Amino acid sequence: MIDDVDISKLGLSDLRRKITIIPQVLSLCNFLKSKDPLLYKGSLRDNLDLLHEHSDEVIWDCLEKVQMKSKFENSLGLLTEIKEGGENLSAGEKQLLCIARAILNKSKIILIDEATSNIDTGTEQKILNTIRSNFLDCTVLTIAHRLKTIISSDR
Repeated sequence: MIDDVDISKLGLSDLRRKITIIPQVLSLCNFLKSKDPLLYKGSLRDNLDLLHEHSDEVIWDCLEKVQMKSKFENSLGLLTEIKEGGENLSAGEKQLLCIARAILNKSKIILIDEATSNIDTGTEQKILNTIRSNFLDCTVLTIAHRLKTIISSDR
């Protein structure tokens, strides 16, 4: 049961559309790339809106919410190339783009696996503030190793 809904009664496709996973950032020396934040080789737009369901304005609004708009608006914009696994981005930038995708998709259930591990303290605070302010009407399930990560959680 999540939010008083028996998720075993939902179709798998419907359930997947309502859930976004924000995985843990691993250190660069870790070879388990499958646990890196999920970014694909392709444009920024494709990474955030693979099915092209949203307008540019809505995507830019999501990038602004995660404080990443200025990074991309002065270059090629939504056509900026993202390399496989986001290798041309910092760990914090990868996390912020995954959060922007969750905001864009209006996911009702967010699964976060220690979203701030191996990130500098400034970016960590940015990520925590973004999660707190943008997922107020969502169920956020967090795997955390530090109290700071879940201090504002209600359960």
